Amino acid sequence: MLRIALPVAALAGALLFVSAGASSAERAVPIPAPAADVAPTKGPQVAVLAGGCFWGMEAVFQSVKGVQSVTSGYAGGARGTATYDQVSTERTGHAEAVRIVYDPHKVSYGTLLRVYFSVAHDPTQLNRQTPDVGPSYRSAIFPQNADQRRVATAYIAQLTRAKAYPKPIVTKLETGAFYPAEAYHQDFFWRNPTHPYIVRWDKPKVTAFRNAFPQLAN
Repeated sequence: MLRIALPVAALAGALLFVSAGASSAERAVPIPAPAADVAPTKGPQVAVLAGGCFWGMEAVFQSVKGVQSVTSGYAGGARGTATYDQVSTERTGHAEAVRIVYDPHKVSYGTLLRVYFSVAHDPTQLNRQTPDVGPSYRSAIFPQNADQRRVATAYIAQLTRAKAYPKPIVTKLETGAFYPAEAYHQDFFWRNPTHPYIVRWDKPKVTAFRNAFPQLAN
């Protein structure tokens, strides 16, 4: 998204920078399911993923059966600088990220990673996603436990061996707390369906998800 700190009403007119020459609508990358997965446990589980603007990431994962909630926010930096104004400077170490609460008996961590790598973002873009440039838009996974770290590491290796992408995967596994973003960023996709950025960059992701994974779509 365009890096300015404005309320939603102002943002609606601020993102008309989207160019007519941008690339075609995103499509799902056909990738295999992970060979290893996290065994389901009792109670809701949490996944934290970063892959560009959190508006689209949030919308994709809100569309997955078994996901109970998705929160947009910042991960990888300190609490004191986890604000949009400060993250926008690209000097805080945060990544725009989403915190996904899910039922592991309805959707697995490995399945969430498959959606993440296939349609939610492009894991071959370094410190950027489509029109957004900077380390806050990096591709990063924040494992919440050892099992998630093991599965994420193995899946990246699996996709690399399979040559699933024409360029190397740049996704990194990182540590750090998650801090929710400001209220006006939450559910932005659903509250602003005609926003130029949403129409150009995020609606195609949700459509790609529903087309590629109809059995997972709610």
